[in-house]
Amino acid sequence: MILKKTLLLFVTLFSIAGACMIARHNWRRYGALYFTSAVVGSLLCLLFVQFNFYSFPVTLIPNVPIPLTQMFTALPLLVLLGVRYSPTRWPWKIPFYWAFVHIIMLLETMFLYKPKLIRYEKYWDVWTSYTWWWIFMLVFEWVGGNIVPREDRNPIRARSFRYGRWAWTVLHFIVIITIFLGGFYLGRVL
Repeated sequence: MILKKTLLLFVTLFSIAGACMIARHNWRRYGALYFTSAVVGSLLCLLFVQFNFYSFPVTLIPNVPIPLTQMFTALPLLVLLGVRYSPTRWPWKIPFYWAFVHIIMLLETMFLYKPKLIRYEKYWDVWTSYTWWWIFMLVFEWVGGNIVPREDRNPIRARSFRYGRWAWTVLHFIVIITIFLGGFYLGRVL
């Protein structure tokens, strides 16, 4: 139990530091995006917990059904990272978020099994979670695009995603490894 709470505390502190590093480029705009994503994410998470889709056996704040500290730190950090670094044009945003969502799902699946920080209940599985992460991240990409001006973003250049470039290599590494691990997970579950 102490190890799990220590892990949650580390994630919280790391997320605060990361969000501050990004928000320093425009505190007001990134702060508005941070707060909006935290509130919407927390409400969605609470709704899903109330519907008994999933639960959280360990939280930093006792007697709270959702990991409120992570919902107000780690989740907004993910949104800020996506908005800050996603490429300018939508055809390149899709591969960017493809790798991004795969990393999120890898972490979530790890937290599902090893430290058991999340537990899927009825009507919820990895595919449902994957779908909701896509919806959440793309909606907040659009919201963030309307809140944070272009000059305060640092998009990865589209040419970096072309064959043989660094973003192409990183994208393929992430996607291939996570798809392989997804197959391993499926084989283990079945």
